[in-house]
Amino acid sequence: MNRASFPVLLAGGALALAFVTNDEPKPVRGFDLSGMDKSVSPREDFYRYVNGNFLKNTEIPASQTSWGLVDMLYEANQRSLKTLLDAASADHKAAKGSLTQRVGDFYASGLDSLAIEKRGYEPLKPILAEIDKIKSVNEFLTYAAAHPLEGGSAILNAGVIQDSRSPDVHIVGLRQTGIVLPKAVKIRKAYVEYITTLFTLTGTPEATARQQAVDILALETKIAASYTGRIEQRDSVKYNKVAQTDFAAKVPNLNLSARLAALRMNSDSIIVDNPNYYETLNSLIQSEPLETWKNKVKFAALGRAANFLSSPFVGASFEYYGKTLTGQKVQEDLWKRRAGNTDAMMGELLGQLYVRDYFKPESKKRMDELVANLRTVFARRIEKLGWMSAETKAQALRKLAALTSQIGYPTKWKAYEGVVINRNDFFGNVKALAQWRHNDMVGRLGKPVDKTEWGMTPPTVNARYSVGRNEIIIPAGILQWPYFDPNADDAVNYGAIGTVIGHEMTHGFDDHGRQYNYMGMLRNWWKKEDSDLFKRKAQLVIDQYDNYTVLGGLHVKGKFTLSENLADLGGMSIAYEAFKTLTPEGKSTEKIDGFTPDQRFFIGFAQMLRRKMRDEAIRLQVIMDPHSPDEFRTNGPLSNFEPFYEAF
Repeated sequence: MNRASFPVLLAGGALALAFVTNDEPKPVRGFDLSGMDKSVSPREDFYRYVNGNFLKNTEIPASQTSWGLVDMLYEANQRSLKTLLDAASADHKAAKGSLTQRVGDFYASGLDSLAIEKRGYEPLKPILAEIDKIKSVNEFLTYAAAHPLEGGSAILNAGVIQDSRSPDVHIVGLRQTGIVLPKAVKIRKAYVEYITTLFTLTGTPEATARQQAVDILALETKIAASYTGRIEQRDSVKYNKVAQTDFAAKVPNLNLSARLAALRMNSDSIIVDNPNYYETLNSLIQSEPLETWKNKVKFAALGRAANFLSSPFVGASFEYYGKTLTGQKVQEDLWKRRAGNTDAMMGELLGQLYVRDYFKPESKKRMDELVANLRTVFARRIEKLGWMSAETKAQALRKLAALTSQIGYPTKWKAYEGVVINRNDFFGNVKALAQWRHNDMVGRLGKPVDKTEWGMTPPTVNARYSVGRNEIIIPAGILQWPYFDPNADDAVNYGAIGTVIGHEMTHGFDDHGRQYNYMGMLRNWWKKEDSDLFKRKAQLVIDQYDNYTVLGGLHVKGKFTLSENLADLGGMSIAYEAFKTLTPEGKSTEKIDGFTPDQRFFIGFAQMLRRKMRDEAIRLQVIMDPHSPDEFRTNGPLSNFEPFYEAF
């Protein structure tokens, strides 16, 4: 493992991993020593030193695209949810409209395969019929605006968002939309097959359906020319707030003001993420055949609904998104998919049951203490930075002091008011909840930003930092082994969950988050000399990760993954210093399992990233995911960290 001459930065980021699972996990606590490969030098490849035997001996379950410790946690979490959901669905005495009734009946409706199979695609027939009736471009755009959840958002992607220059205010945002266009020829062929299959399942003759699929691909190829890439999308400075009337004048064929009014998102000002998309749409809506546009929206509606319809639609979706894109061999059990649906769609109802049964107050107390320790160290590190001016340091410290944390669960629960759950109508339940979420989003316009909202659910095995709110959120779901073990020593916990929280706390200071001030406002608070020096240091990390390859030559994209690469180094650095200076074990030399406290810290860090992935999933990750592959998330930061070499 080669060292890179890169100083430890004031930087951090968000942790996000693909969570998929299968077999019942073994109850391993603290370290899983059996997964190590001590024949590998820790200084040459620490990831394989800690995880090598696991990688060599593990077979990925057929229903998964990867298998690792985090997958085992997710599996255990799913079984916990199943226990809650089975109990709720069996409680036939629960009062109508109660938390238990709605959660239990939603889950039960999703398991009612006989009813779902009997309905087929019946719930989509009225939508497809309405699209068929469209006779003009104006009628088409009217449909798109009136039916964002039935394919319309694939044309007009409007939402109510936080204004990054006025973070207490909601504003209408327009984003590029409408394509899931694959680049590889093999995948493009599979994409055409997928579209063709969905259309044939609704009774379209196969030859006609195939031509419609080819036409949709051709249209999406033209749309794709207007898209901004993933790196450009991360550029917050390209803030494009405009008067609605001014932008509407640039895209007259869209009659934008009328469309936004239909969406209940009419406002004086809007933020247009990528004006070129809408200007291109303004042209293509006239030049491309109306029937192709109609078929595109039909496909969008079918694709959105496929996993909630009968098994042929579910199978078609899995064939493309599961097998082709990620290499998944077989689909997960139905109960797992429905537990996931329940969490995704009504997670703050399910979350109340989850926290009641599975989140101990002691865990929250311990996390609060750990966050306080990391905050102390973070401030100390800012103060000691030799390359940053006093003026910029003062603003950085102000931002750190303003950072808030939410641990475990929200302080205020969403109630999903007005949503009636019918035990005998799964698709109807899905539609009602989707409509509630849409209405909830639209209803924010004109109201101040509620900074108590999560945007995650308590059972989620993940964590996040919000740049606009300058806060970290650590759900109860992630506060379990391998991230956190209440029975493990501080070295292990600081190496794992401490690093995760270090990520989230310092996300506001990476290449993206540093552009926002203490209020979450997009405003430069850096002296130019400091900013220029930060960029030069960051370029070293870009160059380092550009040289990492997987699958025989596929390069990691250093600029695309920069925030997370800085995060991996920043989060680990802060957690290590907090462990060393603020815990008794950090000052000890006593060995456990044959390892010193420092060694255990680094092993805890590498172990939580233990995961074996299918080649297809790795390829998709490099293309789509701003996180580097796990081996580089481990070896990359450690190669830049002197205490690691002192420990090993």
